[in-house]
Amino acid sequence: MPQASRKPTEPFVMIVAICLLLISALASAEQRLLVMGDSLSAAYGLRAEQGWVALLQQRMTSEKSGWRVINASISGETTAGGVSRIDAELARHTPTAVLIELGANDGLRGLPLDIAKANLDKMIVAAQASGAKVGLIGIRIPPNYGPDYTNGFVSIYTDLAARHSLPLLPFLLEPIAADREAFQADNLHPTAEAQAQILEHVWPLVERMTQQTSPASAP
Repeated sequence: MPQASRKPTEPFVMIVAICLLLISALASAEQRLLVMGDSLSAAYGLRAEQGWVALLQQRMTSEKSGWRVINASISGETTAGGVSRIDAELARHTPTAVLIELGANDGLRGLPLDIAKANLDKMIVAAQASGAKVGLIGIRIPPNYGPDYTNGFVSIYTDLAARHSLPLLPFLLEPIAADREAFQADNLHPTAEAQAQILEHVWPLVERMTQQTSPASAP
């Protein structure tokens, strides 16, 4: 009997299978940096691409090939909101590294410091348990809240960084804090022009978090 000819669809199926394998390999090689923040990281009052997190992605693309930045920041977010979302975000994105920038809204509302600290602690523990490296970004609040509260607020970040051996950026807005022109009309949120300065301030922390987790070479 004549040998059965190969079906014309077989080469197409093989090509599709190879493509899927390549896509899977590339996805596994990709490193993800998840940013969990509030309006200061969510580009409040600006276009998303103007914010420092979007600028971070641009810099990562040019200087750290294989990294993708995922911005899960939400304007108005408190530490309670962050701790309620962290497990879902970790499961959704399986990040290599997590950058936490939360607490400003807790402070501005005068919420109890121990609760904010406990919420951030839970986020850190959850992220580390997933295998991700964690970096912490602090914020400062105006002195009119009184020295006990403002000093205690600063201690939240230093204490947690020490407890979990985390790289810490003590104050996100430090390079622009004294420059009124660097803020929008609400005097709380940085302008588009100030975002590059914020990125430069954050970059050493990001480098420290990512230098030991370089993406594996794709096959």
